[in-house]
Amino acid sequence: MEVVIQLILLAVGFVLLVKGADWFVEGASGLAEKFGIPQLVIGLTIVAMGTSLPEAAVSVSAALKGSAEITIGNIVGSNIMNVLLILGLTSVITPIAVQKSTVKYEIPFVIAVSALLMGLGLTDNVVGMMDGILLWVLMICYLLYLLRMAKKGADLPGEAEAFENEQNAKEKMTVFKMLVFILAGGAMIVIGSDVAVDAATRLAHIFGMSERLIGLTIVAFGTSLPELVTSVTAAIKGKADIAVGNIVGSNIFNILFVVGTSALITPVAYVSAFTVDSIACIASAALLWVLVLGKQRLGRIGGACMLVGYAAYFVYLLR
Repeated sequence: MEVVIQLILLAVGFVLLVKGADWFVEGASGLAEKFGIPQLVIGLTIVAMGTSLPEAAVSVSAALKGSAEITIGNIVGSNIMNVLLILGLTSVITPIAVQKSTVKYEIPFVIAVSALLMGLGLTDNVVGMMDGILLWVLMICYLLYLLRMAKKGADLPGEAEAFENEQNAKEKMTVFKMLVFILAGGAMIVIGSDVAVDAATRLAHIFGMSERLIGLTIVAFGTSLPELVTSVTAAIKGKADIAVGNIVGSNIFNILFVVGTSALITPVAYVSAFTVDSIACIASAALLWVLVLGKQRLGRIGGACMLVGYAAYFVYLLR
């Protein structure tokens, strides 16, 4: 009976996280626009970070509760799942075009920051404050790069482009409604992360599983739901071209913004067991790069290879 209760609480936590992030981004982006901040800047900052808010809330909450294995497991697991499972599934539904800048700069960058996270963790088995500062500096550099690319007329990352189209189409909210969305969304994110981490930790104890495994699987899946829904829905509607930019950008923010912020708040332990998972994270991004290099397209065969890769990794986790 307790297992059922904890699973329900976990599901409730994820729903609060996803919906809270959606409301928070909608309110914050609307308020920013009200103060005259260009839609482009809003799309590249608030909205781009929005899909990483569930990961951020869960990771910070887990770190503060001393469940560091959920913090790192959530991020590494989400990034592997985003590439192998979500992009694999999306490209099997319909082939995906990939922007030249994504192939040339952004995928290599996500490989580099994934390797950096592993290096920082293995150096002293902790991602500390100085590491958090370094990750934040790199995040600011990445935001400046996105802004520069956008000003030069390059295509926007998936989330930013989707946001701009949505803003042009929908009615403007009142300031009061924006504030309600920000406050309610923020509260839902905090409560949802707290409930999800407690339920995940309890389930790990009940089943005798490590928090690492829970973080890499169940928690990672729950916090990746926004990317999954966005990418698969776009594929079904024939608008999957935003999927790769969305996923790559989300993975970069997961490492730089989420782990960086967590490390600034409290040191995050990095156990040696994460070495294989980190290598899998780097390899998944490298596989994506190889599959799209030269052709700027992720086809069905490539997507099937990625799904097989995730299945193999999942079997490794359950061994």
